[in-house]
Amino acid sequence: MQLMTYAPGQRVKVTQQVPRLSGVMVTSVEGTVVKFEQVKTGSWYAHSKDHKLWMDRLVLRKDDGEIVVLNLDQYSAVEVLTRA
Repeated sequence: MQLMTYAPGQRVKVTQQVPRLSGVMVTSVEGTVVKFEQVKTGSWYAHSKDHKLWMDRLVLRKDDGEIVVLNLDQYSAVEVLTRA
């Protein structure tokens, strides 16, 4: 996964894949970026900042007002549709 940052106001489409025994499940969501941050999890991970596992979290507002919180991983693809 590339190291990217997303600014509030950008319109993006996020496609995530979940590998399963019965086949890959693919979901997509489109919305406006509310917040992008790196957050610390409760998992311990040696040789990292604070010895914790960090993840990228993207908060989107969909057109209907719904707030969606996405944890980005290697199976996530973010397409920037408009710049902030």
